[in-house]
Amino acid sequence: MRVVQVSFFRDPQGRPPEVLLRDWPALIDVAAAVAAAGAEVHVVQAASATAEVVRDGVTAHFVRERSRWWTARRRWLTVPSGPLIGQLAALAPDVLHVHGLSFPIALTVAARAVPCPVLVQDHADAVPRGGRRWLTAAALRRSAGVAFTARAQAEPWRADGCLPSSVPIFEVPESSSHFTPGDRDAARKATGIFGDPAIAWVGRLQSVKDPLTAVAAFAQSVPGLPDAHLWCCFTEAPLLERVERLVHDDPQLRNRVHLLGRMSHPEVEALLRACDVYLAASLREGSGFALLEALACGLPAVVTDIPSFRRLTGDGTVASLTPPGDVRAMARALVEWHAQSRQGERERVRAFFDDRLSFKAVGADLVKAYERIRGDRCAPR
Repeated sequence: MRVVQVSFFRDPQGRPPEVLLRDWPALIDVAAAVAAAGAEVHVVQAASATAEVVRDGVTAHFVRERSRWWTARRRWLTVPSGPLIGQLAALAPDVLHVHGLSFPIALTVAARAVPCPVLVQDHADAVPRGGRRWLTAAALRRSAGVAFTARAQAEPWRADGCLPSSVPIFEVPESSSHFTPGDRDAARKATGIFGDPAIAWVGRLQSVKDPLTAVAAFAQSVPGLPDAHLWCCFTEAPLLERVERLVHDDPQLRNRVHLLGRMSHPEVEALLRACDVYLAASLREGSGFALLEALACGLPAVVTDIPSFRRLTGDGTVASLTPPGDVRAMARALVEWHAQSRQGERERVRAFFDDRLSFKAVGADLVKAYERIRGDRCAPR
């Protein structure tokens, strides 16, 4: 089976192909997982320059696309070029895997040009409004299946009429992680992380991640966790001033909440290895890359009960799930988790990750989805 995975997203920074491969590791990682599961895989990516790269059993075809001012801000208007569509057609795929639900025109053009079943994968796409809605609904009617991290994430799309009830839904995470548990004591020595427990937060300090709830929950947990410390790694931080004020105004937080800022990928892995539990208060997520990384390191989690987190943690098998925005419930979950016996917990979490969330598992899930939609296309009607 030959699979072509295509992304119409045009990098606003115009980075060359070799830099995109470094900065967007999931571009090859997910395709390589599918290749390891037995499929022939090609990646076609809109880019600032044309190039072909073979890596990890995958051939990546970068096709130069002319950038326009609206393509990054208004993805739904993206129209793929003749060369990009020509590349898709020349590869003659058995299955076309389109990344993102926000490119209805591009999806329609590709589906017309390539006569094979199409799987479209959600990447935290918002349900469209206005004129985008009917364009998206028309495009998705051409798909043979749609993949979400959690089946429940498809419900708003169904309810709004964007996703026909006849189109099957597949549960597949957007990606996985190459992180490993390592040795906690060695990681603590290398990083200077401490605390009993040491709690990790990794993510942007923005409203959808709800860091204010996370910090407030940590504050309420301190009486029950007198030696706890919260270690926060973040990139974009529109709420940084409010978080800093919250920490500064509470004497019990000033020496317990550590705002580390931006860290490299290896530094994030070391942080997670050194900590005991992962904390996230997100209101919504497409998947939850930081949670995936924490689970890969063997960390149990205290996270909000949202569809993607529910799916990634096996309905709470390796996490405590709390209602979004509920400070008391999250604080209580932290204290209750710490009171439990944790011997062998990292090994248990990592075993769960290997079975359900590793690249091997993601690759196998995608191949099953591809085989299903091919079978549906070939089945007599």
